[in-house]
Amino acid sequence: MTAVEGSIALVTGGQRGIGKAFVERLLARGATKVYATARDPRPSDDPRVEAVFLDVTHGYSVTDLAEKARDVDIVINNAGVLHPAPLLTGDLAQVFATFDTNVYGPLRVAQAFAPILADNGGGALVNIHSLLSWAAGSGAYGASKAALWSLTNSLRIELAAQHTQVVGVHLGFADTEMVAAIPTQKIAPTDVARIVLDGVERGESEVLVDEVTRTFKAALAGPVEGLALPAPRR
Repeated sequence: MTAVEGSIALVTGGQRGIGKAFVERLLARGATKVYATARDPRPSDDPRVEAVFLDVTHGYSVTDLAEKARDVDIVINNAGVLHPAPLLTGDLAQVFATFDTNVYGPLRVAQAFAPILADNGGGALVNIHSLLSWAAGSGAYGASKAALWSLTNSLRIELAAQHTQVVGVHLGFADTEMVAAIPTQKIAPTDVARIVLDGVERGESEVLVDEVTRTFKAALAGPVEGLALPAPRR
């Protein structure tokens, strides 16, 4: 388990949506400093928040940040994109871009910050997945989140020797700009951050944020036809 109080954290995509909620909840729980990344960072009025540039699709950007943020002991890989790219008919450039941000981006961050976490006692690496890691029907986005789920499970094994807690987070739709146009029930970002940090502090390896996610996780034991994504509902 990893204590939030007294920690120094890094949140990718930390200036909007779920990332912003993580920054606020970390500070409320006693984190002494939070690096909040964005591709167009805006200064914060809170002196405990350091707004920093990061583009997870560029290795030099990740390594530059790692040189700067050598004091972190919690890393939350939250940055992601949602391109509406079907696998058969979609633009392959969008498919590649989705994987570059949602899969290789978190891997770049993990590679750069694993030695830092080790130097600081182990800490925690949190990767934000989705129920769409398991639910079929969301094209490149779901495929990328499935890949990230597998990547996280392997990272957990590779980082065990340095005592880094690796947490995979799955949730349905959160009430953010990214999914504003999707007519379905949504969970508040503040609730997501609270539930995830509860799991981090309890030492959990996987956090299932909501009931719909728990339903799909249970369906993995059944026929693959049971993993089809239902039609959106208001």
